[in-house]
Amino acid sequence: MNTCELTILMPCLNESETLGKCLTKAQGFIRRTGIRGEVVVADNGSTDGSQGIAASHGARVVPIKERGYGSALIGGIRAARGTYVIMGDSDDSYDFSKLELFVEKLRDGFEIVMGNRFWGGIMPGAMPPLHRYLGNPVLSTIGRIFFHSPCSDFHCGLRGFRRDSILRLDLQAPGMEFASEMVVKATINKLRFAEVPTKLHPDGRSRPPHLRSWRDGWRHLRFLLLFSPRFLFLYPGFVMFFAGLLAMAWLLPEARRIGRVTFDIHTLLYAAMFVPVGFQCMFFGAFAKIHGMREGILPPDPSFRGSSSATSLEIGLISGAALLIAGIGLAIYALGSWQGAGFGPLSPEAEMRFVIPSVITIILAFQVIFGSFFMSVLDIRAARHDSRITLAPRTDQSEQYEAQ
Repeated sequence: MNTCELTILMPCLNESETLGKCLTKAQGFIRRTGIRGEVVVADNGSTDGSQGIAASHGARVVPIKERGYGSALIGGIRAARGTYVIMGDSDDSYDFSKLELFVEKLRDGFEIVMGNRFWGGIMPGAMPPLHRYLGNPVLSTIGRIFFHSPCSDFHCGLRGFRRDSILRLDLQAPGMEFASEMVVKATINKLRFAEVPTKLHPDGRSRPPHLRSWRDGWRHLRFLLLFSPRFLFLYPGFVMFFAGLLAMAWLLPEARRIGRVTFDIHTLLYAAMFVPVGFQCMFFGAFAKIHGMREGILPPDPSFRGSSSATSLEIGLISGAALLIAGIGLAIYALGSWQGAGFGPLSPEAEMRFVIPSVITIILAFQVIFGSFFMSVLDIRAARHDSRITLAPRTDQSEQYEAQ
């Protein structure tokens, strides 16, 4: 039986200026509330004596060799002894003496409790305007749209959770994007969420923070995109594919004029380019979906699995062959026109209206054929990954067969 209810976890890399204040507040909270708890410092290679400060304040120091904010927290969570973990930065920007709301929500059965700085208040100078009005709102909004997350402040550094629930998520991000990974995977796996107001205080250190605005902002955005094949591949591909098709259908019969601007075969060629590009993006979305479900980074989707199973390799090959025949047919027609002109000069405006669709159709044919093969490869790998083979019991006949 676990006798430790709460672990207060702080990642640390050269935080000697503020670590002692944070530890004093955390230990004071545990004593004042009577919670059976511990304070853990996940040290990421400090060289300023932070380890000694932590030990002198009664904290347990866990050395983490792998560098990075996420690496430190992953190691600290694994080493924690509490049923619940409340993590927070050790720069004195969060008040560890006021964690009652987190503990209350965790005891009520919520598996992850996020602090919300926009509800609790941001003290003057505590958050740069770039983060407050652009970075945090934009990234949190993207996360909510992409994953339907209930979380309003994706990047609050003060958060609590059930240790066993978070360990099941198998978090991997080594850097600052760990904050997004936790929220995204918790949402995907349908963990019970709660948010509580949290006040953000100015950073108590005299040196610059470890956070790098543009670099870490990109890493967060990249993570959100990689975990959402729909928004990264499927939707952009869908828009490009059908926009290209519509533009081609509009320009194929003849040149079009809007005002003083004439759109002809040059515009047709660019419109045609979007068709295979968009189609390939949609295929990439399907590939990423299959891979993500197989690796457990995306939730199972029975409707997608059913539609991909119904679209067999044979259907893909037949569809690709049909497109290939159509493309070659258009090429033959264009060649016939050229032959009719004695293989001499042709009007580009007329001839390219057959050549461009022919080329695009042939490209689509090969995309369908090879894409279908690749999806079948992914399905075979997934089947092998998921299968459970039960061997039949040995019989006298089988033993006689092996003896022969």
